[in-house]
Amino acid sequence: MNRRKIVNTVMFGITGLCALLTVSVLFFILGYLLWYGGRSLSWSFLTQLPKPPGEAGGGMANAIVGTGKLLLLTVLMGVPAGFVAGVYLSEFGSGSFPAVVRYTADLLNGVPSIVIGIFAYALVVMPMRHFSALAGAVALSMMVIPITMRTTEQFLRAVPQSLREAALALGANKWQTVATVVIPAGFRGILTGTILGVARVAGETAPLLFTSFGNQYWSSGFNQPTASLPVMIFTFAVSPYDDWHRQAWAAALVLLALMLTANVAARLVFSPKVTQNG
Repeated sequence: MNRRKIVNTVMFGITGLCALLTVSVLFFILGYLLWYGGRSLSWSFLTQLPKPPGEAGGGMANAIVGTGKLLLLTVLMGVPAGFVAGVYLSEFGSGSFPAVVRYTADLLNGVPSIVIGIFAYALVVMPMRHFSALAGAVALSMMVIPITMRTTEQFLRAVPQSLREAALALGANKWQTVATVVIPAGFRGILTGTILGVARVAGETAPLLFTSFGNQYWSSGFNQPTASLPVMIFTFAVSPYDDWHRQAWAAALVLLALMLTANVAARLVFSPKVTQNG
């Protein structure tokens, strides 16, 4: 009994230490960004365009708007496709074909983002003969689709089978059961996983270098080269100008804050208390 208590205490301490190290790394990154990015963040940074090289001041308003445009197109193109595919795999997929689809999605999740960027460049940029926000969104959508598909499938499979059987017993057909019972039951988990997937691709730089490229000015519409926060962070961070380094830290903090806000807002809106009150 004493030996079991000692082993339990040691293993509990090891797991607690590992958890503490993980959280410490996260807070160290956050603290580093707050220290360097917070000092460089200002209203002009959020509202002005970048200054010419070597000239101090300016901001990344065009990159902030460009990132929003890219993510909007990515959500519109990638999330519905991944969601429908996940519903099919969970509720209607049986046999060898769904297994191939799952395996393909897992492989696509492991493909380096730069490879996806090159593929989107050959698929969209070369036929159009110019960079654009649309091409960047296509590249990001290729990364969002497998994440959304597997997330949707996993959360729908977690819905108890008894709920499906109860709906069928009341006379609902298969599609009615899926649409009115299964999907609402797993919607909060699907939404959370989808937001995490979008947040993951929001920080990708390599695919955008081959597709949306960048722009020092405002870009109208979705058919022109578009600035984005990840590309601007990369460009400014490797530059020889100290002021650009400062703005790169501020842009990194803004990008992190946007993703954190989206995650917190989704959890608050779709929390059990809000759902019950609604």
